[in-house]
Amino acid sequence: MIEDNKNSLRAIILTGLFAAIIYIGIWVLRIPIPALVGRPFIHFGNTLTAVAILFLGFRNGMLAGIIGLGGFDILNGYAATSWLTMVEVVVVALVITAVYKALKYTDSKRNIIIIAVIAGITKIFTTYCVSIVEALMAGSFLKAALVASFVSLPATVVNSISTAVLTPILYFFVKKVYASLRKNPNKSF
Repeated sequence: MIEDNKNSLRAIILTGLFAAIIYIGIWVLRIPIPALVGRPFIHFGNTLTAVAILFLGFRNGMLAGIIGLGGFDILNGYAATSWLTMVEVVVVALVITAVYKALKYTDSKRNIIIIAVIAGITKIFTTYCVSIVEALMAGSFLKAALVASFVSLPATVVNSISTAVLTPILYFFVKKVYASLRKNPNKSF
């Protein structure tokens, strides 16, 4: 996690940068999956949001996820349910932060892998709940919404697996690049 004050110019710029990367991570690679509820697709937005939360902390990471994921939804035909995506980001941020705190903010490989797996599992749960709400909003009965939402989970499971696998890799890569840039601010790529 960066050591800057969450209101510092650097933290605000990194929050905006992560929001843009999250948006692009969804926009560039999006593989639609057929489902009974909603229009799910495989993407890297959840993975990048988890990295943002770990790297920027609860508030700024959550804001980056809300802006990136929620902004994508608003601008790409999912505006009616974008609020549900934003609520999901809040829940995932709360869970990641709680687990990270329980692990005493130690970012060992083991701990980050644990956090990534828990983030993936949390995303499965939150997406199932969101799908139920979406089905109910569309006029389904509760039993039908429960079943249809369960059957619509394959894209979420794939996204959750990619979150569990890629979050540790990306987190340590971002941390290394950030440390390198802080050590030598005049370094160019």
